[in-house]
Amino acid sequence: MDSIPAVFAVTDDAFLVFTANAFAILGLLAMYFLLADLMHRFVYLKVGLAVVMVWVGVKMLLLDLVYIPTTVSLAVVAAIIAVAVIASLRKTKGQGRRSVVEAAQRRAEPSRPVRPAAPPGHRGRTDSAGPNRAARGPSRWRRACSPG
Repeated sequence: MDSIPAVFAVTDDAFLVFTANAFAILGLLAMYFLLADLMHRFVYLKVGLAVVMVWVGVKMLLLDLVYIPTTVSLAVVAAIIAVAVIASLRKTKGQGRRSVVEAAQRRAEPSRPVRPAAPPGHRGRTDSAGPNRAARGPSRWRRACSPG
């Protein structure tokens, strides 16, 4: 729904607005799977999209005063997004490769042995104080919080 004002910033033709949003919805799912693993690298994308929305708002406010051609508007939007993406990728350079290498190293480590299941009725340790916790009485926290 937030792409409708962006399309109206480019054109007033209702057919183009409808088809642009229809194709945007159809393409979002494929684009999501493509970019889902890279989203941690786009640190400036939200700022860039905020600037795009400011541009759209300013253009709509100045619609009666100044005519801004469609190509100029598209160029401004493309430039803002390109600057945000390039700045993000430069800032996070190498993070993607490190995470891939770390995942491969984790897969290469020998797996830890699985602990056997506890026998039925065994409660195990409830805290780091050991099995004699109940013999020493309630903790300071429980004494401080008890009503009596």
